[in-house]
Amino acid sequence: MRITDTSDLWWKTAVVYCLDVETFFDSGGDGVGDFAGLAQRVDYLAELGVTCIWLMPFYPTPDRDDGYDITDFYGVDPRLGDHGELVEFLRTARDRGMRVIADLVVNHTSDRHPWFQSAKKSKDSPYRDYYVWRSDPPPDTSKEVVFPDQEDSLWTLEETTGEWYLHRFYKHQPDLNVTNPAVRDHIARAMGFWLELGLDGFRVDAVPFFLETMGDDGTQLPDPHEFLRDLRRFLGRRSGDGILLGEVNLPYQDQLLFFGGSDGDELTVMFDFIGMQNLYLSLARQDAAPLAKALTARPAINPDNQWATFVRNHDELTLDKLTEDERQEVFAAFGPEERMQLYGRGLKRRLPPMLGGDPRRLRMVYSLLFSLPGTPVLYYGEEIGMGEDLDAEGRLAVRTPMQWTDADNAGFSTAAPKKLISPLVDGGFGPQFVNAARARRDPDSLWNFMALLIRRYRECPELGWGRFELLDQPVPSVLAHRCTWEESTIVLAHNLSAEPATVRLELTGGSGAGKDGTTRPLAGALLLDLLDGTDLELAGDGSVELPLDAYGYRWLRLHTPDDRRLP
Repeated sequence: MRITDTSDLWWKTAVVYCLDVETFFDSGGDGVGDFAGLAQRVDYLAELGVTCIWLMPFYPTPDRDDGYDITDFYGVDPRLGDHGELVEFLRTARDRGMRVIADLVVNHTSDRHPWFQSAKKSKDSPYRDYYVWRSDPPPDTSKEVVFPDQEDSLWTLEETTGEWYLHRFYKHQPDLNVTNPAVRDHIARAMGFWLELGLDGFRVDAVPFFLETMGDDGTQLPDPHEFLRDLRRFLGRRSGDGILLGEVNLPYQDQLLFFGGSDGDELTVMFDFIGMQNLYLSLARQDAAPLAKALTARPAINPDNQWATFVRNHDELTLDKLTEDERQEVFAAFGPEERMQLYGRGLKRRLPPMLGGDPRRLRMVYSLLFSLPGTPVLYYGEEIGMGEDLDAEGRLAVRTPMQWTDADNAGFSTAAPKKLISPLVDGGFGPQFVNAARARRDPDSLWNFMALLIRRYRECPELGWGRFELLDQPVPSVLAHRCTWEESTIVLAHNLSAEPATVRLELTGGSGAGKDGTTRPLAGALLLDLLDGTDLELAGDGSVELPLDAYGYRWLRLHTPDDRRLP
């Protein structure tokens, strides 16, 4: 198989960049980012190496949940622009070779959506069955709420009709009833609308909740996964290479169901929450074992599917799949103050402050991110090392304006500071010290290092397509692995400790095997350093002594004497 044979599966080797239009760049001077401003910053993303932009919700909204409370699935919030400016941004991104996906938020609507406004007024409303209602008092569901500091039940009484409506999130976000065929048709039509305007797919929000039939007659939708398969088929018909990137924070075996099992016909790509949470446990312990255990526990998936890897996203940094003791270890290391924690299950912090601004450790973590098998996803500002605003409520701590320069308002807006969509980060990670303009000019900046990682990742199809294998070695703080695709092998090693280490790696067996099953000779083979380090020669038995600095990392391509390809 040649790389060109797989170009339609672009997500296998994509670099995804998540951003919120309202906090990225304000072109109008009103303090709110907009699509016209985003179009002006597309070249910045292209220069970094981004291949896919993920837009957080941009639809009309009362904005009580950062845009996830939607009043019109077909609209553009007027604060951000209009359909014409959105299309101009999409065209600009496409001209630079970038795909664009957007949040598909169809688990619920805003309570101000016209459907719900009608549904709550009368049991005879044509939109009544668009939502889930019950006439009898609900049981105690306080232990099931997603936001325990805001809600104490999954049900709220609507006094007009005397019935309760279901909301898995906030009470101002009533759940849609996916057992209703009309609702399912609306979801598909909304997807078709945005695909027609130029989107390349969707990040599907809260997928397990979205497919839930709690509180309604589940027999009307006996297999919720069939609905997800229907959406995947619809996407395939309308856009042959579109994707569904799913948020499914469940154990691996449950996640496998949302891929569609071995058929791979449901979600295209899924976030690896288990790997992310164990990465932080490994960082806290300076021990690679938790991450290694998680990576080896990943179930096999259809070759057309993919895992998405990340170290930060737009929500709290959830640690809910760790044990209570493990979670406390991570809190002690990276969020010891109560104001740094959220809901007792996660952190409201960005990575640089968590690591004390240590550039060695920060670069090691991002090197590890891009070296793991899967598709890396970045959250805006990660590339320059932005911090968080701990004074902001909840998840808004990491949703501050992008820091473009050290000028007024961080170059984000010309509005008066009090009109900004949210306050800027203050202190050592604020725009005076951390901004894109300074980072791009500094050859030793995190930005330039991230750009290098992205280039190398894109040059190494083994990382997106290859077979992952953990390499045995005796140093607990080191994660060493290889990814092999056809006749190509990348060897990767990361030291999670502040102490230097030297590890002995045995590269016999799979690393030298060609696609025909024969073993390639390793005598005289080289490990070519891909990050401007020193090449290493393998011993005749396929072993190598690999030195690693404190928080050191190496990317090495195996190059054998009979390999006629360019290194």
